[in-house]
Amino acid sequence: MTVRFVRPVSYSAYAGRRFGFSALVLFVIAALAHRFGPLTSPDFLALAFLSAAIAAVSVPLSVIGLVRLWQVGAEGGVAAAKGLFYAAVPLAVVAAGAFYYYTLPRLYDVSTDIADPPPWVAEPQANQQWLPRTGMITPADRRAQFAAYPGLTGRRYQGALDRVYEGVQKAVLSARIAITRKEGIELIAPDIAERPAPQDEQAPVPDVAPVPLSRPEPLLSPLFGNAGDVLLQGETRTLVLGLRFDLVIRLREDAETTSVDIRVASRYGPHDLGIGQAIAEDFLDRLDTELLGIAGN
Repeated sequence: MTVRFVRPVSYSAYAGRRFGFSALVLFVIAALAHRFGPLTSPDFLALAFLSAAIAAVSVPLSVIGLVRLWQVGAEGGVAAAKGLFYAAVPLAVVAAGAFYYYTLPRLYDVSTDIADPPPWVAEPQANQQWLPRTGMITPADRRAQFAAYPGLTGRRYQGALDRVYEGVQKAVLSARIAITRKEGIELIAPDIAERPAPQDEQAPVPDVAPVPLSRPEPLLSPLFGNAGDVLLQGETRTLVLGLRFDLVIRLREDAETTSVDIRVASRYGPHDLGIGQAIAEDFLDRLDTELLGIAGN
């Protein structure tokens, strides 16, 4: 008589694989809808937390499947391993976010000039939904920023405003920053009165050149910043998850040097997870490369 060995089956392993796969599919769909679709960041975070919760259920079920495989040789070892692999993706993303949330200061707005941050040309507005935050940045927030990111400072270059502006434009393009508003750009663009007229419209040159008069002082003060400031406001997104950030770049000419400062703010939530500082440093590094050789002290 033939003796047939009936191998036990671990139902926990297969259940763990189903939960893990469901969590991964939910996370991927939410990430794609947020990166390329209309899904807002608060909605994406809610779905990411949900997928992590489902993945957390998958982990113990998959572990039980592996234990059963070791103890009695139950079927389901491959399914349990797949369940752990599927669950690792949403759990890793949420765990990394939680790590930065609790180890970095609670900031959503950082600036290279904490004493006089560049002002917004137009205050960014967004529906925070279930991610409320304070409406203003306090001196305590700026002190916390300095303690956490002491190396986040502006740049000063030994060059004219128009020369530095050219470098800023190139750095903005390479950093994937979309400029949406400009203020004070007339300080860089040549005056139309100073542009040469077409050859057929040029008047004959008189024998005696007229004495040029000094340009009158502007009667109205600027709406944003100082009179000599150039403000460039824009937006950018993180490469993978597509988290949105608003920023403003300020150029200020002083004697023979031009200073550049940047302010970066997360569009949603009370915490930028350190991404704002990374965006600012990346832009400034690119600007240093573009203006190599004219950096000041």
